Amino acid sequence: MSADSTPDPGIPGPPRGSGARHKAKGRRRKPRSRRRKALLVAAWSAAGVVVLGGTGAGVLFFKLNGNLQSVDIDQALGTDRPDKADDGSENILVLGSDTRAGGNGKLGGGADDGTARSDTAMIVHVHKGHKKASVVSIPRDTLVDRPECTGTDGTKHPAEHEAMFNSAYSTGGAACAVKTAESVSGLRMDHYLEVDFAGFQHLVDDLGGVQVTTTKDIQDPDSHLDLKAGAHTLDGEQALGLVRTRHGVGDGSDLGRIQLQQAFVKALMQRVGSLGLLDNPKKLYDIADTATKTVTTDSDLGSVNSLMSFASGLKGIKPGGMDMVTLPVQYDPADANRVLVEKDKATQVWGALKQDKPIPADATEGGAKGGADGVVSGG
Repeated sequence: MSADSTPDPGIPGPPRGSGARHKAKGRRRKPRSRRRKALLVAAWSAAGVVVLGGTGAGVLFFKLNGNLQSVDIDQALGTDRPDKADDGSENILVLGSDTRAGGNGKLGGGADDGTARSDTAMIVHVHKGHKKASVVSIPRDTLVDRPECTGTDGTKHPAEHEAMFNSAYSTGGAACAVKTAESVSGLRMDHYLEVDFAGFQHLVDDLGGVQVTTTKDIQDPDSHLDLKAGAHTLDGEQALGLVRTRHGVGDGSDLGRIQLQQAFVKALMQRVGSLGLLDNPKKLYDIADTATKTVTTDSDLGSVNSLMSFASGLKGIKPGGMDMVTLPVQYDPADANRVLVEKDKATQVWGALKQDKPIPADATEGGAKGGADGVVSGG
């Protein structure tokens, strides 16, 4: 993702190799006229959160087009891709990335060296009729066979056996990330959305915070997070800390962090749906301004009109209509910091989505979890 001070999101920083494996231990109001269309308020955080919310909007500002950044995925990948679905369903790769530059370097807790990496990845399958969605989180530490790909800047990158999933983005940017997601899932990615750390924090602040309830104390100095068990209204910095923490709850793995992210996504959607933005044009504009600065899209969504049309088709999806799961994995016995795909169960997950069916419950039972389920809920 990129903020105003960061490089073009399609140009990756130096690659992060996976390295050798080691042995180790309210009710929504109707628009008042036909000019009022739906505007997407979307923020899917790099360090870990994905948010998709459609909200009624009565504004169309020319300035918002200038905020948007896009990358031409289709041109970079060519025709050697899975077929598009013909049943009205859509697949969207949502990435959260950390460029380690400018404001993001400070928020990321790492060096301000300009390198790019993806810390969160979700494949969102919007079912036919656009009333429900299935979201599959892919752990960043998953070992996959990364395919040969051409980056968004035109550089060709060779295939790599047993690479970390998130290395695709740091190696070849958005185009290689999409190519790898399609290779892993067998699904055609119809769209691409990316969000940065700073933009996510600002979006939550523009929303006036997000309400969550925690069942345990969560403390993580690395994420600057200190929450007692109970109800909280998180500001942007706290929300960013929550979706990034991996040491403050559960088993300390990326899997636990994903469970926190999925809970926060639903809380954020509830917050967006409760604001009554049509009655507050100033807040609506502020949120739209931040959201369009925050997201990077594929070129098909690279204008406010396109985003509005896209959002209009998604506004029927409510928090209760989102089934959020994690790709079935097991801890790698050769390296406790990596996970391996449970191939039979993963085949069930991707097969269901390819047929536009709900993900079977038994496909995600067992396996590595992370230990943070139920720690955070909305409200």
